[in-house]
Amino acid sequence: MNDGDEQLLRGRVYGRDHDDPNPGPLPHQTYAALVGGPLDGPLLDITGWRPEEVDDGVALMTELGGRALHDPRPDDPRPSGGPGVVCRFYHSGDTP
Repeated sequence: MNDGDEQLLRGRVYGRDHDDPNPGPLPHQTYAALVGGPLDGPLLDITGWRPEEVDDGVALMTELGGRALHDPRPDDPRPSGGPGVVCRFYHSGDTP
């Protein structure tokens, strides 16, 4: 990924099109920051997720195919239920 691509992903919400006029976070939504791996940087909308869903982590499609696995770390804070970026999901591997 080059610097331009990296800047494009910063502040963007996973799953929103890069041509979206407002690809960034919305003030009333809850997000997890994606850290590391091919999806490093974007936010994942976790609004309405139950605590056990957050604990399970995610397998997210990448633009190159396959899925990037992201999980919360046990020692990181858990979502408080409020809006904004409330936790981080760290890259833990990839799968086809």
